Amino acid sequence: MLVCRKCSKRAGGGFGEDGRDRLAKALRKELGLAGKGKRARKDRVGVVEVGCLKICPKRAVMAIRCGDPGRWLAVPCGAAMDEVVEMLGLSIQEPAGEA
Repeated sequence: MLVCRKCSKRAGGGFGEDGRDRLAKALRKELGLAGKGKRARKDRVGVVEVGCLKICPKRAVMAIRCGDPGRWLAVPCGAAMDEVVEMLGLSIQEPAGEA
C-alpha cells in the first residue's frame, strides 16, 4: 500500500482513534503491523509513505494499492478506520493457528 506523504502532512493527521495520526500510521495500527524495520518485512501487508503523487484532493489522502495500481483512492480525513480498510480492500485476518 502506497500512501502520499504530502497529502498526509497537509491534512495534519485526521485518522486513528483520536484523529491525530497520519493515514499510514493509523493503517499500521489498525492492521496490527510491525511498522518499520526488520520485523516489517515479515508482515502480510506493507504500508509505505511515498513522495507527492501529483493529485492533491482537499481534505483527503491519496492511496494506491500495489496489487491494483490502476485504482487510486482518495481517503477522506476523519473516516473510520474500519471503513478505510474496507475501501482499500485490505483484510484483517488472524494468522493461522491464532484465535
